Amino acid sequence: MSLHDGERARTAAELRAGLELTGIPAGVVREELGYGEREFERILGVTGAAPASVRRVRDQLEDLVREAGREPVPYSVLTERARAAAGRWFALPERARGGADRPSAGAS
Repeated sequence: MSLHDGERARTAAELRAGLELTGIPAGVVREELGYGEREFERILGVTGAAPASVRRVRDQLEDLVREAGREPVPYSVLTERARAAAGRWFALPERARGGADRPSAGAS
């Protein structure tokens, strides 16, 4: 499964919007998932990142937005329906769960 430029741009915007809705600093989310700064930026930008990593971050952000009591950003490409198709192309990661010790949005 490959995304064209428009799909990559939309997905990147949706991931960044989801990150903002979490109310959690990007560095905290990145560290919870075990990504380096450069790798996390590639994932958020959907540029040169492994598809499974993009899906993993998408799922984590969606979970964190719900934990914050908000409605997740609707994804135009990385939909739940597309998950089955993606699973035929690469192994899908388990959904990661955030830690309870996470700093609030005001922390840096």
